[in-house]
Amino acid sequence: MLSAPCSPFNHLHFSLGLPLRQTTMCPPAASAFAAAPPDPVLHEFRFFRVYESGRVEKLHPTTQFVPASASLSAHGFTVLSKDVVISADPPVSARLFLPASVCTDPTERVPLLFYVHGGGFTFESAFSPETHGYVSELVSRVHCVAVSVEYRLAPAVPIPACYDDSWATFRWVMAHKEGNGPEEWIARYADLEKVFVAGDSAGGNISHDIAVRIGESGLKIQGAVLSHPFFGGTEDDAMWLYMCPGNNGLYDRRLRPRVEDLRRVGCRKVLVLAAEKDHLRASAESYVEELRKSRWEGEAELVVFEGEDHCFHLKDLVYQKSVILVDKIVSFVNGD
Repeated sequence: MLSAPCSPFNHLHFSLGLPLRQTTMCPPAASAFAAAPPDPVLHEFRFFRVYESGRVEKLHPTTQFVPASASLSAHGFTVLSKDVVISADPPVSARLFLPASVCTDPTERVPLLFYVHGGGFTFESAFSPETHGYVSELVSRVHCVAVSVEYRLAPAVPIPACYDDSWATFRWVMAHKEGNGPEEWIARYADLEKVFVAGDSAGGNISHDIAVRIGESGLKIQGAVLSHPFFGGTEDDAMWLYMCPGNNGLYDRRLRPRVEDLRRVGCRKVLVLAAEKDHLRASAESYVEELRKSRWEGEAELVVFEGEDHCFHLKDLVYQKSVILVDKIVSFVNGD
């Protein structure tokens, strides 16, 4: 239905030096006063809220991206990086890192670190400044090749996509062990008898899942580094369950590892790093305790950083305790 034409209103404009002019004014259309339909919040989680309409509002800053390049680590060492496509459908990719010093000796083989970023399963990226800077620092200090996986994020892509994408990327890496892999940096420089998985927060959880799958497949790697890992037991459990529609409840094996899965962890040693003030500290400590009790045939170490909070080391790589944390990982990988 068409609205009625607006009526002309003659308004006299008196201003210094300006002539009299006439302006036609139209009253606002009725729709301008109509209130937007209500859209109640159905779920309020730490990282996003869900509305009745199905709209999802993320509550964290938009992730920034940096290109792969030759860049300096936090302590001034040159690290090369490049991006590779693991799969076009589903879309999965990774960023590879290589210390420039390794290229000077084509006969040298160095450990490979498979890294999984954190972000509550919902944000962050292998291509963000924070992740790129941290993995560059690890690579320069450990002296290794690294593969940092870019997995699909929930809730846009529900769990278990993040687990499956990470596992598919790990298998792509290990395919180079048979001489069939396409990536020169891995084939030429990586010692695939010295493989480690590592991850922070949600990435620590995913790294555990990878370690279990490794054990189930009959493979064995050297070790796993779980930094401030998420293993349930907090208010964030409800968020994880929402993001994973096909879950098995609060005792889902990915949320809270089962004894039989802990026995299958396919590495020789595990390093768990926690922070005193972190809300995930208790679950990290419980994980180590249960791992030791499970009759898993490996060695587990727990390090708690007093006075620190969740993933403190990612915020400042030259901070004294961040350096100590990286030192722990260097010693763990290099067997010092």
